[in-house]
Amino acid sequence: MEQQHSKTAPRVALVIGAGDATGGEIAKRFARGGYIACMTRRSADKLQPLIEEIQQQGGMAYGFASDARKEAQVIELIERIEADIGSIEVMVFNIGANVPCSILEETARKYFKIWEMACFGAFLTGREVAKRMVARERGTIIFTGATAGLRGASYFAAFAGAKHALRALAQSMARELGPRNIHVAHVVVDGAIDTDFIKDTFPELYAKKPQDGILNPAHIAENYWHLAQQSRDAWTHELDLRPWMEHW
Repeated sequence: MEQQHSKTAPRVALVIGAGDATGGEIAKRFARGGYIACMTRRSADKLQPLIEEIQQQGGMAYGFASDARKEAQVIELIERIEADIGSIEVMVFNIGANVPCSILEETARKYFKIWEMACFGAFLTGREVAKRMVARERGTIIFTGATAGLRGASYFAAFAGAKHALRALAQSMARELGPRNIHVAHVVVDGAIDTDFIKDTFPELYAKKPQDGILNPAHIAENYWHLAQQSRDAWTHELDLRPWMEHW
């Protein structure tokens, strides 16, 4: 049963990194479920089509320009949403940082930036949201992980390092915050996602896979919704999502 939005107690689902595919679908799913969808990207203009789509479907949505790597911006974002819109009941950290490179050519600047995007931003956002959730004694925090968080592959040293760190962050937060009624989950997205990026960057991969051999962003979003609705006697911490034909 989908939860209904209450005008007296507005509930917010905050999606950090609401891109055109997975993040956007997650925001739309929670808006359909009665949450006010708040979304961030580094450019707020890119969020306008998503906001309009949610509003046309009868939902409520707000977009914010915010860099999750900047502590002051993260603090200001959370304070603004909590003060002006509603309590953040669900936070999804969905920033991607998948930039393959040989370890022989990797630069210190890019390695550090990938860690900032995939892990440090998650720490900053997770910390600030957790402070509010602990005070209310409820909430859900979901981190989007990847296969790289389980094992490192050639040319993915920076990404794997960052995603391993993100997984450790999620585990530590779950163990500390679970007893305080905060559900922390880590989703391992194992496989190509049906996005324009995949179509443009890996056309041969896209052409070879059958239609249901690539992750559908809307189906990913449905699993995030399910996580946020779980009873605490049967919480899922880590959830694997992969197409039936993926080698693992």
